[in-house]
Amino acid sequence: MRGLKSLLKMVILLGFVLGLAGLAWLNLPMGLSQPEARTADLSIEPNTPPKAVAQLVHDAGIQVQPGWLYLWFRVSGQARQIRAGSYEVDASTTPWQLFNKLIRGDESLRALTLVEGWNWRQVREALAKADALKPESQTLTDDALMARLNRPGVAPEGRFYPDTYTYSKGSSDLHLLRRALKAMDKHLAAAWSVKPPDLPLRNPDELLILASLVEKETGKGSDRPLISGVFINRLNKGMLLQTDPTVIYGLGEHYAGSLHKSDLLTDTPWNTYTRVGLPPTPIAMPGKAALMAAVNPAKTPALYFVARGDGSSQFSATLEEHNRAVQHFIHHQ
Repeated sequence: MRGLKSLLKMVILLGFVLGLAGLAWLNLPMGLSQPEARTADLSIEPNTPPKAVAQLVHDAGIQVQPGWLYLWFRVSGQARQIRAGSYEVDASTTPWQLFNKLIRGDESLRALTLVEGWNWRQVREALAKADALKPESQTLTDDALMARLNRPGVAPEGRFYPDTYTYSKGSSDLHLLRRALKAMDKHLAAAWSVKPPDLPLRNPDELLILASLVEKETGKGSDRPLISGVFINRLNKGMLLQTDPTVIYGLGEHYAGSLHKSDLLTDTPWNTYTRVGLPPTPIAMPGKAALMAAVNPAKTPALYFVARGDGSSQFSATLEEHNRAVQHFIHHQ
């Protein structure tokens, strides 16, 4: 009987010691197999079993015995709550902290901002410079890229919604573009759904094009509805839109930073000084405010506007008024 009691005491003591050892292990930094590395990258695919996750942690260069880590996963009772994702683990991370990170889905996220008014070339440049974003689109032509996004035959210009997008380290730039494309679809559909029937816009594509012109011509946000109103008035009258950003867009890499009269007379599909109506594609990414201004133009007699030099515009109903405004705001700056 005494022997049984002694054995029981030893078992309890051993359990207590092991418990303390386990608790100490859970709170010790694991370290990295490459001391010069600041962090280790851990990528977990969906439906990866806990035992395989423990091995992935070790294989990522984190100094931990996979068997012990798997045992901790099992003992915790939350092993099935480990989330797929991309994680960064530094040398000071403990097994306990790592497990909490994995069940919270505390991924290492980056962010990329697509700016209102950017054109497609600028979007491409931003994607190429983005930190830890897999550059799958870089080798694709515009046509091939849009085909990968299930929009074959659609020009990419203006089709992506300007916003800040977070992404996991190592994720594809095509995935980010797909999100931005869907976001623009959503905002464009919302704007089209409230379009008055008397606007001279035949389809959502024309709305997107008009919104891009409003975006590029607006220096002060409150002017957007008035600028839209001028364009709508001109479209209704069959007048040339005569908006400089379309000329600049049509010139592409030939644009040297300032427009000359010869540029205004150089015909391109986007030159609204030589061609009536809207250009064939957007010229930039419009934001929500520009989209809504395009379907809610101000009721105005204005047919002209000129920049005042402070970001705002001066609007005029007649060419004579406009010429006086040009003389005042342009020639006296």
